[in-house]
Amino acid sequence: MATISDPEVVPFGELRREDVPRVGGKNASLGEMVRALGGAGVRVPEGFATTAAAYWHFIEANGLRELIAGRLAAYRDGRATLQDTGEAIRKAVLGGHWPSGTATAIAAAYRALSAAAGAGDLDVAVRSSATAEDLPDASFAGQQETFLNVSGEAALLAACRRCLASLFTDRAIAYRDAKGFEHLKVALSIGVQRMVRSDLGASGVMFSIDTETGFDRVVLIDAAFGLGETVVQGQVDPDQYQVFKPLLDDPALVPIVARRLGGKAVKMIYAAEGGRTTRTVPTSKAERAAFVLGDAEILTLARWAVAIERHYGVPMDVEWAKDGRTGELFIVQARPETVQSRRAARVLRSVKIGAHGRMLARGLAIGEGAVSGRVCIIERPEDIGRFVDGAILVTANTDPDWVPIMKRAAAIVADHGGRTSHAAIVSRELGLPAIVGAGNATRLLHDEQEITVSCAEGEEGFVYEGAAEIVAEDLSLADIPATRTKIMLNLANPAAAFRWWRLPADGVGLARIEFVVSNTVRVHPMALLHFDRLEDAAARKEIAALTAGYAERTDYFVDTLALGLARIAAALHPKPVVIRMSDFKTNEYAELVGGAAFEPHEENPMLGFRGASRYYSEAYREGFGLECRAIRKLRETLGFRNVVVMIPFCRSPAEADKVLAVMAENGLVRGRDGLEVLVMCEIPSNVVLAAEFARRFDGFSIGSNDLTQLTLGVDRDSERLAALFDEEDPAVKWMIETVIRSAHAAGSRVGLCGEAPSNRPEFARFLVASGIDSISVSPAAFVAVKRHVAAAEAAVR
Repeated sequence: MATISDPEVVPFGELRREDVPRVGGKNASLGEMVRALGGAGVRVPEGFATTAAAYWHFIEANGLRELIAGRLAAYRDGRATLQDTGEAIRKAVLGGHWPSGTATAIAAAYRALSAAAGAGDLDVAVRSSATAEDLPDASFAGQQETFLNVSGEAALLAACRRCLASLFTDRAIAYRDAKGFEHLKVALSIGVQRMVRSDLGASGVMFSIDTETGFDRVVLIDAAFGLGETVVQGQVDPDQYQVFKPLLDDPALVPIVARRLGGKAVKMIYAAEGGRTTRTVPTSKAERAAFVLGDAEILTLARWAVAIERHYGVPMDVEWAKDGRTGELFIVQARPETVQSRRAARVLRSVKIGAHGRMLARGLAIGEGAVSGRVCIIERPEDIGRFVDGAILVTANTDPDWVPIMKRAAAIVADHGGRTSHAAIVSRELGLPAIVGAGNATRLLHDEQEITVSCAEGEEGFVYEGAAEIVAEDLSLADIPATRTKIMLNLANPAAAFRWWRLPADGVGLARIEFVVSNTVRVHPMALLHFDRLEDAAARKEIAALTAGYAERTDYFVDTLALGLARIAAALHPKPVVIRMSDFKTNEYAELVGGAAFEPHEENPMLGFRGASRYYSEAYREGFGLECRAIRKLRETLGFRNVVVMIPFCRSPAEADKVLAVMAENGLVRGRDGLEVLVMCEIPSNVVLAAEFARRFDGFSIGSNDLTQLTLGVDRDSERLAALFDEEDPAVKWMIETVIRSAHAAGSRVGLCGEAPSNRPEFARFLVASGIDSISVSPAAFVAVKRHVAAAEAAVR
């Protein structure tokens, strides 16, 4: 593109991020990326920007300074309403004329841009960029207007004039007042950019940080068909992807750790006729059922997000678009993320929901809190005036006009939107718990109804009837002592795994496969392998729905399990993450979809067909093979080599040999590519024959509940025998001491999973004195256990 020397118009390629005073944050960022990141493969559509000088030239040439000052003074003095003030100023700007030099410079830049693209009149996007917008302390985006699919010099100049007028929308005036910006010290730059035909393709938003937890090693991508406004405005429930950044440098890996199909009920396209620039239309059934992006596109966007973040040195909020004609991906905007990246990390707040009423609605959780209150449904902007302070705002979606009442709400529930929608972004900034993509909350709830909004249970948010029990606890990260004994975490719910990334834990000591299978996969693996043997019509129908889109039903199990475990593997990477293979009892397996047809009835499932005995049995061997395939995918395709496998309820060394052989048949060979295999120590035989088990496994993990139950012969679920169930019983302690001594003699390590060390300091002292190598506890107990162990280690010295 030819260089335009006029100082009122500057090509993107000549702008730097320091040019915010000249062209605003948005255009300065686009110029910076064009100039500095093209070599890294980041593609930004070419364009140019008008400068602040052009804005002031327009204002002075039309004598608008005095008019603007007078109108704003009348508004401040209470002699005029905000609506009347904004309308009067906008009318005056729209009635102004372009100074000839400014108009000539814009037209010349547009012709050069069109020529560089090989087009007569190039379709362009015309975007506003205020000189005080998108600064670190001014993060509410969308205060000024954007005009799309503009073609021809006359249409471009008209769109540019409308951009100037949009500096004085009601919400923009109110925003600057709230931020303390002087109106006549804020100028407007106009960005004119080659149009990406995302109306025929797709678009969305991505963050180089997890927006809810601040976990800084993932890229979050939202995607929908058509123009990106539906995603930003929360009009659509987008697809969502999460990518683990540290593994992106290896082109052989596919470190996508989450993939969620959104509803995508509508898309925004260009209006073929009439006065509107765009229109919103329903998507097809095929579009709703399909993911917007393929793996290669997801990884490309994620790598661009990392490159942009690395260049700017801070987490970034990025808008992207895919041209439907060419299939090309582009970055169309980038600005610093301003919530999680600035949050103090010295204290973690743990919020738990106790007793609660029935669930009324669910969606994506924004934030990690919970609140009870009364509903106030507002469905139209004109009804905003009736909002009740402190109520829970329930609406379809929000835009910048809703910010004043969002500030007065206790929580927000929106029918539509994803994690990058307006409702989500503003709720995050305000520190409000919110649920977006709730579906039909505006129909299910009613005004003055008492509800609880819970965002404290992972990625999914829930609306409960009535006031639930809410327990909040602050975990201080200050002055946590160092310990020789490794303190690890027990994590079960992948949706909540990122919440604990700031804890200085030594890894994950126990991640149970059963949680992911029962809550996410939901289908018995043998029902997928032998679908033709299922006679239950309801189960067949549900399995068909869950596995839709998969060429092989078994791939559904492998992919879903691998992705569920990936988030846990990523949370503390590269520290070890111990994943225990399935340990459902037969009655629990039977509750999975299709499970009843493949499980025997047992009088005592606790001591029955469970754990290792299933893995080599013809009744489940194939199902265990699917578990092994999921672990292989987790380690080899996604790249999480920090994953350690653990075998539960292994009764004898002979059984161990059979399990290890089946694992090897399925590509999991102990020692290959660093794979470690541990065994649970929860049966007395594990202690008695510890030396034999140590030759077959890399270590032991003491399951104190089962070991206590089987050593003392006490049913751990019996209320009548509760007083006899004691992990500190001399017999149990002998078992623990003995397995530690035997394992260490064989060069093997021993850990313990359980909560006893958190509320029993004396038990922590016993474990340390016995030489335990690691202790794995719940995140809420981590700080207490760390302190107990540090004190015990000091006493043992």
